[in-house]
Amino acid sequence: MLGDLEVNRIGFGTMRLPQTGEALIADAVPRDRDQAVAVLRRAVELGVNHFDTAAFYFSRLLSANELINRALAPYADDVVVTTKVGPGRDASGEWEQHARTPAQLRGQVEENLRQLGRDHLDVVNLRVVGEDSVAERFGALADLRAAGLIRHLGLSNVRPHQLAEARAIAPVVCVQNAFGLGSAPAQARFLRECGEQGVAFVPFYAIAGTGRTAGAGGGGEQGYAPDGTGDGAVRAVARAHGVSAAQVRLAWSLHQGPHVLAIPGTGDLDHLAQNVAAGAVRLSARDLAALDAGAEGAAG
Repeated sequence: MLGDLEVNRIGFGTMRLPQTGEALIADAVPRDRDQAVAVLRRAVELGVNHFDTAAFYFSRLLSANELINRALAPYADDVVVTTKVGPGRDASGEWEQHARTPAQLRGQVEENLRQLGRDHLDVVNLRVVGEDSVAERFGALADLRAAGLIRHLGLSNVRPHQLAEARAIAPVVCVQNAFGLGSAPAQARFLRECGEQGVAFVPFYAIAGTGRTAGAGGGGEQGYAPDGTGDGAVRAVARAHGVSAAQVRLAWSLHQGPHVLAIPGTGDLDHLAQNVAAGAVRLSARDLAALDAGAEGAAG
């Protein structure tokens, strides 16, 4: 659940959809528009109803929001689109200073509304960098929620004290942090704390790690491990189940709690089908122990 919105646990992250290769860089190569639209529509056919996006997800020719609008509008009643505000990029794709004032945040919300063709946004995550107070910015978004422009609020790339600060202002339905096999113990504790508070935890980089997407969203991912952590154990479990290593990593993240959602992204139809199928991979207690031990061994 994202507030009162029910979503399937395997969602779709659109960060890489507008381009091929490295994500969120100024000279990214645009993806074929029809291919990207086909992937989004196929995701819906496979049962995906949770799409993660942002106005700053774009290449020279395509934006994730525009692709979602083209592929999914008019939106089905059960489709939930989650976006985020805070970071900004100029027309050339270079990063700008994060939005901090109520006027700047409202401008980003209105830009997402325009691009998506919506009269309100289902969920807006405030993307945070550093340990600064979130009160003023989250309060500005809470005002937009009260005005009917936003249905639910969330946070991205935050620490526990920032979640507590935000929850004192308005309900928080989700935390979206970098997390995967080999993440720092503090981040695993935070994941559990979110579940205890009824807050969905939505990990990104659950497959790839931060090494391939450094700087996405303007910096500073919290508590993630390098690419390839625990690869030997992952490959062994994958062989035993007849699935890919990426599917094992996704399944592992979902096994961390019933409040955990996944938002893997891809521009490939075959990879999309594999990502969705990962939701059906059932890992045993022995599998989970082997994966955790492998990650700890690699970290050590």
